[in-house]
Formats: sequence, structure tokens, C-alpha cells
Amino acid sequence: MIDLYTAPTPNGWKASIMLEEVGLPYTVRALDLGKLEQKQAWYLRINPNGRIPALVDRDEGDFAVFESGAILLYLAEKTGMLIPPDAKGRSRAVQWLMFQMGGVGPMQGQANVFFRYAPEKIPFAIERYQRETRRLYEVLDRRLREAEYLAGDYSIADVATWPWVTLHGWAGVSLDGLDALQRWVQAVGARPAVQRGRAVPAVPGRGTLEDRADEVRESARKILA
Repeated sequence: MIDLYTAPTPNGWKASIMLEEVGLPYTVRALDLGKLEQKQAWYLRINPNGRIPALVDRDEGDFAVFESGAILLYLAEKTGMLIPPDAKGRSRAVQWLMFQMGGVGPMQGQANVFFRYAPEKIPFAIERYQRETRRLYEVLDRRLREAEYLAGDYSIADVATWPWVTLHGWAGVSLDGLDALQRWVQAVGARPAVQRGRAVPAVPGRGTLEDRADEVRESARKILA
């Protein structure tokens, strides 16, 4: 059994989508980021960085894994799923995983901060991170014109990237003109395991992200303080 420590964010959804895709049983431990539960001492023993997600594999002697990309790799290697077995195929999947981890996530995350959360609007910062996020989307679009999925076949690279791209509007970035990327967003989003994982942790009756904009903004400001 796996214990998943998570919250409803793109990085959190990576882990729950992956667990749904590989079919491993898991329990959900939802953390309230606005209350800074991720900074409590008990959780820092699991994830010293004080972020989500993290997991504890009870079947492997309570082995803890933190960082979303590392979690995807751990689960892929544990199950032999969603990562190619050959060296070149595996490298291709890991390359696109690293592209998300080092590019899409950080740049879009900063676009979120300056566009949505910062108490002072700084046009240069907003435009810089939105422009860079859009550039990275264009890289994805070019790749997806020549391949159905980022690594060729559906893989951890798609699991990592899809949750971020689906929230492009929250960062104020358009997908207009990126037809291949839009096709991919729809194809990945149609997968039942993706839909189940995207709903973890359950937050019934709370509406869409836009409906909860003020709540999310205040929570984010507490985390960033």
C-alpha cells in the first residue's frame, strides 16, 4: 500500500494520475497548504523540502519519495509501466519529463505568482513569465505535430506535463494556434485514469479554480510569505 500526501495542484495531480494509471492501491492524505501543514515537523521527515506531493511505500519498508518527477520515475520503475524498456526510449521519456520539471513547471509557476498572487502587479515580470510559458508550449506543440505523445507512446512525460498545460488560463497564457497541443490536451484528458487522478484529493462543493480564485490567492500568498 502507498500513502500519497497531496493537494489539488498540478504537481499533486501528477502523482495521483500516475497511481491511477499503474493501478497501485493507495490512500490519500490531503494536506491543507493554506494552513502550512506541509511545513509541520512530521511531514518534513517524509519530504524535507516541505512541498507536495510525497509518498510512502509501505510495501518497501515505509520508503519515502518526494519531488513529483522522482515519484513518477519510482512508480514507473516499480511497475514497469509508462516508461519504455529500451535505453533510447527511456531517455526520450526522461528528457521530456525533465523539460516539464525544469521548464514548464517553474516558468508557468512564476507566471501564476506574478499574474495571480503578487500583491503588486509588475508588468515586466508578468509578461516575461507568460511569454516564456507560451514559448515552452510552442516547443510542446512542435513535438506533438510529429508524435502522438511526447515520448512517442503515452508515458510519464505526458503525466507530468498535462496537469500544468490544462491550467494555462490561470497563468494568463493562451493555447490559440497550438492545434497539436490542444489535440493532446483533449486526448490525455479523455483517459479514465487521468480523470480519476485529476479529482484527487476530492474537494466536493468547492467549484472551479476560477470560482475559488480569492481563496486560492490567499492560500498561495501564505505559502509564498
